[in-house]
Amino acid sequence: MKRISLLLIVFQFAISLSYATAKTRCENVVHVVLLAGQSNMAGVGNFDELDARVKQKIKEFGKRVHLSIDGESPKPLSFVFSQYQKDKRGFGNVFGPEIFLGLTLAEQNPTREYLFIKTAQGGTALYGAWNPEWTAEKAMAVEAKGFKRDLKLYSLHQSHIKKNLQRLKQKGKAYQIIGMCWMQGENDAAKEVSSRFYKENLEKLIKGYRSEFNVPEMPFVIGQINSSYGRFPEGPEMVRGAMVSVSESDANVSCIRTSIDTTWSDYPKNDDNVHYNTEGQTRLGRAFAKELMVLCK
Repeated sequence: MKRISLLLIVFQFAISLSYATAKTRCENVVHVVLLAGQSNMAGVGNFDELDARVKQKIKEFGKRVHLSIDGESPKPLSFVFSQYQKDKRGFGNVFGPEIFLGLTLAEQNPTREYLFIKTAQGGTALYGAWNPEWTAEKAMAVEAKGFKRDLKLYSLHQSHIKKNLQRLKQKGKAYQIIGMCWMQGENDAAKEVSSRFYKENLEKLIKGYRSEFNVPEMPFVIGQINSSYGRFPEGPEMVRGAMVSVSESDANVSCIRTSIDTTWSDYPKNDDNVHYNTEGQTRLGRAFAKELMVLCK
């Protein structure tokens, strides 16, 4: 009987040791989150409006939450300066959903290190610049004149991701891509052809990222648009519906649902009724984190 008890103790110890080793191994992995989209992913939240205690948290968590924008070397999570927004809105220290996505993940997982890899360009469409099957003809149909017609953001973002993953490898760091956050669609909703193809193109986009980085069930969180502009009145509802449909047909996709009530009480906006303000970006970032954590369970 004593021998059985001794064997049981040894067995339990072995399990505990195995669990502890696995946990340590997991915590030593850099958890990578991909972020992409247009202007509400780029973000015009006013960093200077944030409470001093929140800024202190951002500084503290920035030690283990890093952000790479457009392929640049990762930096501690913080705002970015935009001269364009400074001239347009009167403030230049701006942020997108990554700030409160990072704070929420870091608070819930106090020993983990994160790397966010973000590429975002305002006024671009999934039918055009973000299309996994980009063609000049498609870009001409939906993108504004100028440099946006030559942008291939889908492949560009993937090149930024690969550059960052290579940096981790060179530092001898293991990594795990834990999911992607997508905030885009307003420009597709402005035209009929891009609205009608949004669901198909979004499915191709998700499949493409999963395949390229060999994460077949990669969690994918969609921020549902709620802006109305352009010359196709049915567009916004088509795109909104496509987002919900894609999330309902894939267990590893989630959609942050938004209201079209123009008081914007769920995710507050700036006076332009398009771009989320400081509070809107705060809530959006937390919502992305919440959905991502549910999908990662």
